[in-house]
Amino acid sequence: METTALKKHHCPACGAEAQWNPAKQALVCPFCGTTAPGTLEVETQGEGEIVEHDLVTALRGVSDEHRGWQAEKTSVKCQSCQAISVFDATRVGQRCDFCGSSSLVPYEQLKDSFTPESLLPLKISETKVREQIRKWYGEVWFAPNKLKTAALTDQVKGVYLPYWTFDAQVAAEWRAEAGHYYYVTEQYRTSDGRMGTRQVRQVRWEPAAGSLQHFFNDTLVSASRAIEPHHLRAIEPFPTQDLVPYQAGFLSGWVVERYQLDLIAAAQHSRARMEEELRALCVQQIPGDTYRNLQVQADYTGQTFKHILTPVWLLTYNYGPRAYHVVVNGSTGAISGDYPKSWVKIFFAVLAVLIVVLVFLSLEQK
Repeated sequence: METTALKKHHCPACGAEAQWNPAKQALVCPFCGTTAPGTLEVETQGEGEIVEHDLVTALRGVSDEHRGWQAEKTSVKCQSCQAISVFDATRVGQRCDFCGSSSLVPYEQLKDSFTPESLLPLKISETKVREQIRKWYGEVWFAPNKLKTAALTDQVKGVYLPYWTFDAQVAAEWRAEAGHYYYVTEQYRTSDGRMGTRQVRQVRWEPAAGSLQHFFNDTLVSASRAIEPHHLRAIEPFPTQDLVPYQAGFLSGWVVERYQLDLIAAAQHSRARMEEELRALCVQQIPGDTYRNLQVQADYTGQTFKHILTPVWLLTYNYGPRAYHVVVNGSTGAISGDYPKSWVKIFFAVLAVLIVVLVFLSLEQK
């Protein structure tokens, strides 16, 4: 299948190509600042419905019906972080937007990637992101006091990350042994030879069973390799209820990472996450104070999926000899990142804890 280019989003004033502006939520010319008139804005709103695809049918053999980017795109692969970046064909990639490396090579895929059929438009503006990051500099624990002034925010870049979402209706039955606490009084001999009594906790075990119905809606699975998973989990969830149908105009001027976790692997990840959450839901139904030997049998039906794009802002900054990364959710503003540690602050924090412990022990002896 060939990827065909859509009509360019030309600026009506100077003729340059307009870009999606998160602050104005419209296509804006980056050169003269002109906002595209109604025609282009209507084009970026997308048409049609956001479709949930049947997972079982797709895993048996996905057709080529929904492949390509609906516009001319160039792909490069970073030899450092392995991210595959997709951007407008007229742009020349000099450095990786994810890690800053200049080791970029052209990437030729054997088959066009799946077209994201929906996305979250970038909503947080660059100005607001810079303010949030500066505020975050001053709030992170154990960071050096001068981080706020020494670290830079001039390398902030907006990108779209690939995600899969999965839905499923689950009917589960569980069995376990429910433990109920009770206390008995027992005698013991103190160190000076005297007899004393104390309460000892015991557990009475009883069989328990139950069932539940649960619908998993838009379980997120990241398909990115460029950003560390713990940072993405920290800025999730993305508001999937605000998804809009995919249109190339939303990506005009922005870099997109191509997914590197295929549908099969993503479905396996989502099932593991669902089973973990389902087990926690069953635990909530177990009576008593504790449990053991929990067994869950679940039936998954109505399994569907979709491929979406989510916006994030990335910052790579240097402090001393090391580079650090910050990730900001482009829809909600949630932030996560790495930062240098002040050993002076850590030393005094540990010292304070030790003092509190010593004071507590001295009071206990009295």
